[in-house]
Amino acid sequence: MLIFMTVYVCPRCRAQSPTDALTWCCPHCRGPWDLEFASEPVSLASLASRRNSLWRYEEALPPMPYAAEVTLGEGRTPLVPLAEDAEGSVSAKLDFLMPTLSFKDRGAVMLAAHALRLARAGRLRRIVADSSGNAGTAVAAYGARAGLDTLVYVPEGTSPKKLAQIRAHGAQVVEVPGDREATARAARAAADEPGTFYASHVYNPYFLHGTKTYVYELWEELGGRLPDTIVVPVGNGTLLLGAALALDELHRHGLTDNRPALVAVQAEAVSPLAAAFHAGADELGAPAPARPTLAEGIAIPAPPRAHQILRAVRATGGTFLTVPEDRIRAAQRDLARRGLFVESTGVACWAAVQAAAPRPGLTVVPLCGAGAKTGLAP
Repeated sequence: MLIFMTVYVCPRCRAQSPTDALTWCCPHCRGPWDLEFASEPVSLASLASRRNSLWRYEEALPPMPYAAEVTLGEGRTPLVPLAEDAEGSVSAKLDFLMPTLSFKDRGAVMLAAHALRLARAGRLRRIVADSSGNAGTAVAAYGARAGLDTLVYVPEGTSPKKLAQIRAHGAQVVEVPGDREATARAARAAADEPGTFYASHVYNPYFLHGTKTYVYELWEELGGRLPDTIVVPVGNGTLLLGAALALDELHRHGLTDNRPALVAVQAEAVSPLAAAFHAGADELGAPAPARPTLAEGIAIPAPPRAHQILRAVRATGGTFLTVPEDRIRAAQRDLARRGLFVESTGVACWAAVQAAAPRPGLTVVPLCGAGAKTGLAP
Protein backbone atom coordinates (compact mmCIF):
# COMPACT_ATOMS: atom_id res chain seq x y z
CA MET A 1 0.00 0.00 0.00
CA LEU A 2 1.34 3.42 -0.96
CA ILE A 3 1.59 6.05 1.78
CA PHE A 4 1.44 9.63 0.53
CA MET A 5 3.19 12.26 2.63
CA THR A 6 2.46 15.97 2.68
CA VAL A 7 5.62 17.78 1.58
CA TYR A 8 6.77 21.20 0.43
CA VAL A 9 8.01 21.17 -3.18
CA CYS A 10 9.71 23.98 -5.09
CA PRO A 11 7.88 24.44 -8.42
CA ARG A 12 11.08 25.65 -10.08
CA CYS A 13 13.88 23.32 -8.99
CA ARG A 14 11.78 20.47 -7.46
CA ALA A 15 13.61 20.62 -4.13
CA GLN A 16 11.56 19.18 -1.27
CA SER A 17 11.19 19.81 2.46
CA PRO A 18 9.09 18.19 5.18
CA THR A 19 6.20 20.39 6.26
CA ASP A 20 7.27 20.21 9.90
CA ALA A 21 10.38 22.25 9.02
CA LEU A 22 10.40 26.02 9.48
CA THR A 23 12.14 26.60 6.15
CA TRP A 24 9.84 29.17 4.57
CA CYS A 25 11.26 29.09 1.03
CA CYS A 26 13.28 26.86 -1.27
CA PRO A 27 16.86 26.80 0.07
CA HIS A 28 18.25 26.71 -3.47
CA CYS A 29 16.35 29.34 -5.48
CA ARG A 30 14.65 31.17 -2.56
CA GLY A 31 11.30 30.81 -4.29
CA PRO A 32 7.96 29.99 -2.64
CA TRP A 33 6.88 26.44 -1.89
CA ASP A 34 4.06 24.41 -3.41
CA LEU A 35 2.38 21.61 -1.46
CA GLU A 36 2.04 17.99 -2.51
CA PHE A 37 -0.45 15.68 -0.82
CA ALA A 38 -3.08 13.16 -1.86
CA SER A 39 -6.34 15.08 -2.33
CA GLU A 40 -9.49 13.06 -2.95
CA PRO A 41 -12.78 13.78 -4.75
CA VAL A 42 -15.48 15.60 -2.80
CA SER A 43 -18.91 14.00 -3.06
CA LEU A 44 -21.47 16.67 -3.95
CA ALA A 45 -24.31 14.53 -2.62
CA SER A 46 -22.70 14.25 0.82
CA LEU A 47 -22.30 17.99 1.39
CA ALA A 48 -25.85 18.67 2.59
CA SER A 49 -25.16 17.02 5.94
CA ARG A 50 -21.74 18.60 6.57
CA ARG A 51 -20.58 21.50 8.73
CA ASN A 52 -21.35 24.93 7.31
CA SER A 53 -17.78 26.11 6.74
CA LEU A 54 -14.94 25.58 4.29
CA TRP A 55 -13.97 22.45 6.25
CA ARG A 56 -16.86 20.63 4.55
CA TYR A 57 -14.41 20.01 1.68
CA GLU A 58 -11.99 18.14 3.90
CA GLU A 59 -11.11 15.51 1.26
CA ALA A 60 -9.60 18.29 -0.86
CA LEU A 61 -7.62 19.87 2.00
CA PRO A 62 -4.24 18.89 3.43
CA PRO A 63 -4.44 16.97 6.74
CA MET A 64 -5.23 19.42 9.55
CA PRO A 65 -5.46 17.69 12.95
CA TYR A 66 -6.02 20.96 14.85
CA ALA A 67 -8.59 22.54 12.52
CA ALA A 68 -11.37 22.28 15.11
CA GLU A 69 -9.32 24.36 17.56
CA VAL A 70 -8.75 27.30 15.23
CA THR A 71 -11.84 27.55 13.02
CA LEU A 72 -14.12 30.57 13.34
CA GLY A 73 -16.72 29.22 10.93
CA GLU A 74 -15.05 30.77 7.87
CA GLY A 75 -16.35 30.09 4.38
CA ARG A 76 -19.76 29.46 2.79
CA THR A 77 -20.24 33.11 1.80
CA PRO A 78 -23.32 34.12 -0.24
CA LEU A 79 -23.44 34.38 -4.02
CA VAL A 80 -25.76 37.21 -5.10
CA PRO A 81 -26.72 38.57 -8.54
CA LEU A 82 -25.40 42.00 -9.59
CA ALA A 83 -26.33 42.41 -13.26
CA GLU A 84 -27.94 40.59 -16.15
CA ASP A 85 -28.37 41.29 -19.87
CA ALA A 86 -28.86 39.39 -23.11
CA GLU A 87 -25.21 38.29 -23.13
CA GLY A 88 -25.02 36.88 -19.62
CA SER A 89 -25.06 37.69 -15.94
CA VAL A 90 -22.70 38.79 -13.19
CA SER A 91 -22.90 37.57 -9.60
CA ALA A 92 -20.80 38.57 -6.61
CA LYS A 93 -19.47 36.26 -3.92
CA LEU A 94 -19.55 38.18 -0.64
CA ASP A 95 -16.25 37.14 0.89
CA PHE A 96 -16.20 40.31 2.99
CA LEU A 97 -18.70 38.48 5.24
CA MET A 98 -15.90 36.47 6.84
CA PRO A 99 -14.96 36.53 10.55
CA THR A 100 -12.28 39.22 9.98
CA LEU A 101 -14.18 40.79 7.05
CA SER A 102 -11.98 39.60 4.18
CA PHE A 103 -11.33 36.53 2.03
CA LYS A 104 -7.90 36.15 3.65
CA ASP A 105 -9.56 34.11 6.42
CA ARG A 106 -9.73 31.18 4.00
CA GLY A 107 -5.94 30.88 3.97
CA ALA A 108 -5.13 32.24 7.42
CA VAL A 109 -7.06 29.46 9.17
CA MET A 110 -4.92 26.92 7.32
CA LEU A 111 -1.70 28.64 8.35
CA ALA A 112 -2.83 28.86 11.98
CA ALA A 113 -3.86 25.19 12.13
CA HIS A 114 -0.51 24.15 10.67
CA ALA A 115 1.38 26.48 13.02
CA LEU A 116 -0.47 25.06 16.01
CA ARG A 117 0.65 21.58 15.01
CA LEU A 118 4.26 22.79 14.90
CA ALA A 119 3.88 24.56 18.24
CA ARG A 120 2.46 21.45 19.90
CA ALA A 121 5.50 19.57 18.59
CA GLY A 122 7.78 22.16 20.24
CA ARG A 123 9.11 23.53 16.95
CA LEU A 124 8.03 27.17 17.09
CA ARG A 125 7.58 30.00 19.57
CA ARG A 126 5.93 32.68 17.41
CA ILE A 127 4.47 33.40 13.99
CA VAL A 128 5.36 36.31 11.72
CA ALA A 129 3.35 37.77 8.84
CA ASP A 130 3.56 40.74 6.49
CA SER A 131 0.57 42.46 4.99
CA SER A 132 -0.99 45.68 3.76
CA GLY A 133 -3.78 44.97 6.21
CA ASN A 134 -6.23 42.15 5.52
CA ALA A 135 -3.85 39.19 5.61
CA GLY A 136 -2.23 40.59 8.75
CA THR A 137 -5.63 40.96 10.38
CA ALA A 138 -6.60 37.41 9.47
CA VAL A 139 -3.31 35.93 10.71
CA ALA A 140 -3.60 37.96 13.93
CA ALA A 141 -7.13 36.69 14.56
CA TYR A 142 -6.41 33.03 13.86
CA GLY A 143 -3.07 33.26 15.67
CA ALA A 144 -5.02 34.48 18.69
CA ARG A 145 -7.52 31.66 18.27
CA ALA A 146 -4.61 29.19 18.27
CA GLY A 147 -2.99 30.85 21.30
CA LEU A 148 0.18 31.78 19.39
CA ASP A 149 2.32 34.89 19.74
CA THR A 150 1.97 36.85 16.51
CA LEU A 151 4.05 39.63 14.95
CA VAL A 152 2.65 41.47 11.91
CA TYR A 153 4.73 43.73 9.67
CA VAL A 154 2.73 46.37 7.77
CA PRO A 155 3.66 49.21 5.41
CA GLU A 156 3.78 52.67 6.94
CA GLY A 157 0.47 54.36 6.15
CA THR A 158 -1.69 51.23 6.43
CA SER A 159 -5.32 52.05 7.23
CA PRO A 160 -5.65 52.96 10.95
CA LYS A 161 -8.79 50.82 11.15
CA LYS A 162 -6.88 47.76 9.93
CA LEU A 163 -4.07 48.46 12.41
CA ALA A 164 -6.59 48.73 15.23
CA GLN A 165 -8.12 45.41 14.22
CA ILE A 166 -4.71 43.67 14.16
CA ARG A 167 -3.80 45.06 17.60
CA ALA A 168 -7.20 44.15 19.02
CA HIS A 169 -6.35 40.49 18.46
CA GLY A 170 -3.23 40.89 20.59
CA ALA A 171 -0.67 40.84 17.79
CA GLN A 172 2.36 43.09 17.83
CA VAL A 173 2.45 45.50 14.86
CA VAL A 174 5.67 46.68 13.22
CA GLU A 175 5.17 49.57 10.78
CA VAL A 176 7.86 49.57 8.10
CA PRO A 177 8.87 52.75 6.23
CA GLY A 178 8.61 52.34 2.47
CA ASP A 179 6.43 50.27 0.20
CA ARG A 180 4.91 46.80 0.39
CA GLU A 181 8.15 45.17 -0.79
CA ALA A 182 10.13 46.80 2.02
CA THR A 183 7.62 45.35 4.46
CA ALA A 184 8.01 41.87 2.99
CA ARG A 185 11.81 42.08 3.25
CA ALA A 186 11.61 43.04 6.92
CA ALA A 187 9.25 40.15 7.68
CA ARG A 188 11.44 37.65 5.85
CA ALA A 189 14.44 38.75 7.89
CA ALA A 190 12.44 38.13 11.08
CA ALA A 191 11.26 34.79 9.69
CA ASP A 192 14.85 33.55 9.56
CA GLU A 193 15.16 33.77 13.35
CA PRO A 194 15.04 30.42 15.21
CA GLY A 195 11.62 29.22 16.35
CA THR A 196 9.73 31.48 13.94
CA PHE A 197 7.01 30.32 11.57
CA TYR A 198 6.55 32.62 8.57
CA ALA A 199 2.76 32.71 8.17
CA SER A 200 3.13 34.07 4.66
CA HIS A 201 0.11 34.18 2.42
CA VAL A 202 2.55 34.29 -0.50
CA TYR A 203 5.33 31.81 0.30
CA ASN A 204 3.43 29.22 2.31
CA PRO A 205 1.21 27.03 0.08
CA TYR A 206 -1.16 26.05 2.89
CA PHE A 207 -2.71 29.47 2.31
CA LEU A 208 -3.49 28.65 -1.33
CA HIS A 209 -5.24 25.44 -0.32
CA GLY A 210 -7.48 27.57 1.87
CA THR A 211 -8.32 30.04 -0.89
CA LYS A 212 -9.17 27.25 -3.30
CA THR A 213 -12.32 26.62 -1.25
CA TYR A 214 -13.72 29.77 -2.89
CA VAL A 215 -14.13 27.78 -6.12
CA TYR A 216 -15.35 24.64 -4.33
CA GLU A 217 -18.14 26.77 -2.88
CA LEU A 218 -19.07 28.08 -6.33
CA TRP A 219 -19.11 24.51 -7.63
CA GLU A 220 -21.43 23.43 -4.82
CA GLU A 221 -23.67 26.50 -5.07
CA LEU A 222 -24.14 25.91 -8.80
CA GLY A 223 -25.03 22.25 -8.37
CA GLY A 224 -21.79 20.71 -9.59
CA ARG A 225 -21.03 23.22 -12.33
CA LEU A 226 -18.77 26.25 -12.45
CA PRO A 227 -19.26 29.79 -13.78
CA ASP A 228 -18.14 30.56 -17.31
CA THR A 229 -15.76 33.25 -16.06
CA ILE A 230 -14.16 33.80 -12.66
CA VAL A 231 -12.75 37.30 -12.16
CA VAL A 232 -10.23 37.86 -9.35
CA PRO A 233 -8.12 40.79 -8.13
CA VAL A 234 -4.41 40.02 -8.34
CA GLY A 235 -1.51 41.41 -6.36
CA ASN A 236 0.37 38.41 -5.02
CA GLY A 237 -2.19 36.17 -6.69
CA THR A 238 -3.25 34.06 -3.71
CA LEU A 239 -6.94 33.92 -4.64
CA LEU A 240 -6.22 33.31 -8.32
CA LEU A 241 -3.73 30.52 -7.64
CA GLY A 242 -6.09 28.92 -5.14
CA ALA A 243 -8.82 29.08 -7.78
CA ALA A 244 -6.49 27.45 -10.31
CA LEU A 245 -5.75 24.62 -7.87
CA ALA A 246 -9.46 23.99 -7.39
CA LEU A 247 -10.18 24.03 -11.13
CA ASP A 248 -7.45 21.46 -11.73
CA GLU A 249 -8.66 19.22 -8.90
CA LEU A 250 -12.33 19.36 -9.85
CA HIS A 251 -11.50 18.53 -13.46
CA ARG A 252 -9.00 15.79 -12.54
CA HIS A 253 -11.52 14.11 -10.25
CA GLY A 254 -14.23 14.28 -12.92
CA LEU A 255 -16.45 16.54 -10.81
CA THR A 256 -17.12 19.17 -13.48
CA ASP A 257 -17.07 19.29 -17.25
CA ASN A 258 -16.64 23.03 -17.77
CA ARG A 259 -13.42 25.03 -17.34
CA PRO A 260 -13.97 28.73 -16.55
CA ALA A 261 -11.67 31.42 -17.84
CA LEU A 262 -9.69 33.13 -15.07
CA VAL A 263 -9.68 36.90 -15.58
CA ALA A 264 -7.16 38.75 -13.42
CA VAL A 265 -7.59 42.40 -12.44
CA GLN A 266 -4.92 44.91 -11.43
CA ALA A 267 -4.95 48.63 -10.75
CA GLU A 268 -3.47 50.61 -13.65
CA ALA A 269 -1.11 52.27 -11.17
CA VAL A 270 0.57 48.97 -10.22
CA SER A 271 0.08 46.37 -12.94
CA PRO A 272 3.31 44.43 -13.59
CA LEU A 273 1.52 41.15 -14.27
CA ALA A 274 -0.89 42.69 -16.76
CA ALA A 275 2.05 44.25 -18.61
CA ALA A 276 3.92 40.94 -18.75
CA PHE A 277 0.81 39.03 -19.85
CA HIS A 278 -0.01 41.35 -22.72
CA ALA A 279 3.66 41.40 -23.79
CA GLY A 280 3.57 37.60 -24.04
CA ALA A 281 6.21 37.23 -21.31
CA ASP A 282 6.48 34.36 -18.84
CA GLU A 283 8.25 36.47 -16.20
CA LEU A 284 8.12 40.06 -15.03
CA GLY A 285 10.34 42.68 -16.59
CA ALA A 286 12.31 45.28 -14.67
CA PRO A 287 10.11 46.62 -11.87
CA ALA A 288 8.48 49.97 -12.59
CA PRO A 289 8.22 52.54 -9.81
CA ALA A 290 5.09 51.88 -7.76
CA ARG A 291 2.48 54.62 -7.94
CA PRO A 292 -0.15 55.32 -5.29
CA THR A 293 -3.43 53.48 -5.75
CA LEU A 294 -6.69 53.12 -3.89
CA ALA A 295 -6.36 49.36 -4.41
CA GLU A 296 -3.56 49.07 -1.85
CA GLY A 297 -4.17 45.37 -1.28
CA ILE A 298 -3.08 44.49 -4.83
CA ALA A 299 -0.29 47.07 -5.20
CA ILE A 300 2.48 44.47 -5.50
CA PRO A 301 5.27 45.46 -7.92
CA ALA A 302 7.14 42.12 -7.83
CA PRO A 303 4.92 39.15 -6.83
CA PRO A 304 7.08 36.08 -6.06
CA ARG A 305 4.65 33.72 -7.81
CA ALA A 306 4.45 35.79 -11.02
CA HIS A 307 5.37 32.88 -13.31
CA GLN A 308 2.65 30.66 -11.82
CA ILE A 309 0.04 33.42 -12.05
CA LEU A 310 0.74 34.14 -15.72
CA ARG A 311 0.70 30.44 -16.55
CA ALA A 312 -2.59 29.87 -14.71
CA VAL A 313 -4.40 32.67 -16.54
CA ARG A 314 -3.14 31.51 -19.94
CA ALA A 315 -4.04 27.88 -19.22
CA THR A 316 -7.72 28.81 -18.83
CA GLY A 317 -7.92 31.12 -21.84
CA GLY A 318 -8.30 34.09 -19.51
CA THR A 319 -6.80 37.56 -19.62
CA PHE A 320 -5.70 40.53 -17.52
CA LEU A 321 -7.70 43.73 -17.11
CA THR A 322 -6.59 46.97 -15.46
CA VAL A 323 -8.66 49.72 -13.87
CA PRO A 324 -7.87 53.41 -13.29
CA GLU A 325 -8.42 55.16 -9.99
CA ASP A 326 -11.57 56.99 -11.06
CA ARG A 327 -13.28 53.70 -11.93
CA ILE A 328 -12.31 52.24 -8.55
CA ARG A 329 -13.94 55.22 -6.80
CA ALA A 330 -17.05 54.96 -8.96
CA ALA A 331 -17.37 51.21 -8.47
CA GLN A 332 -17.16 51.49 -4.69
CA ARG A 333 -19.98 54.01 -4.64
CA ASP A 334 -22.02 52.00 -7.15
CA LEU A 335 -21.82 48.89 -4.99
CA ALA A 336 -22.65 50.89 -1.87
CA ARG A 337 -25.82 52.12 -3.58
CA ARG A 338 -26.67 48.47 -4.22
CA GLY A 339 -26.32 47.74 -0.49
CA LEU A 340 -22.74 46.38 -0.56
CA PHE A 341 -20.08 48.46 1.24
CA VAL A 342 -16.75 47.08 0.05
CA GLU A 343 -13.22 48.41 0.51
CA SER A 344 -11.56 50.00 -2.50
CA THR A 345 -9.29 47.04 -3.30
CA GLY A 346 -12.28 44.71 -3.19
CA VAL A 347 -14.26 46.65 -5.83
CA ALA A 348 -11.56 46.43 -8.53
CA CYS A 349 -13.16 43.40 -10.19
CA TRP A 350 -16.58 45.02 -10.40
CA ALA A 351 -14.95 48.13 -11.87
CA ALA A 352 -13.18 46.00 -14.49
CA VAL A 353 -16.29 43.99 -15.43
CA GLN A 354 -18.36 47.15 -15.83
CA ALA A 355 -15.81 48.63 -18.24
CA ALA A 356 -15.05 45.48 -20.25
CA ALA A 357 -17.02 43.92 -23.08
CA PRO A 358 -19.69 41.55 -21.70
CA ARG A 359 -18.70 37.88 -21.47
CA PRO A 360 -21.29 35.21 -22.29
CA GLY A 361 -22.72 33.08 -19.53
CA LEU A 362 -22.22 33.54 -15.81
CA THR A 363 -19.37 35.71 -14.52
CA VAL A 364 -18.52 35.73 -10.81
CA VAL A 365 -16.57 38.49 -9.06
CA PRO A 366 -15.39 38.39 -5.44
CA LEU A 367 -16.08 41.24 -3.04
CA CYS A 368 -13.05 40.58 -0.89
CA GLY A 369 -12.95 43.09 1.97
CA ALA A 370 -15.46 45.14 3.95
CA GLY A 371 -15.68 48.89 3.47
CA ALA A 372 -15.76 49.30 7.23
CA LYS A 373 -12.02 48.58 7.20
CA THR A 374 -11.11 51.62 5.12
CA GLY A 375 -14.13 53.85 4.55
CA LEU A 376 -15.07 55.41 1.21
CA ALA A 377 -12.20 56.27 -1.13
CA PRO A 378 -11.52 60.04 -1.19
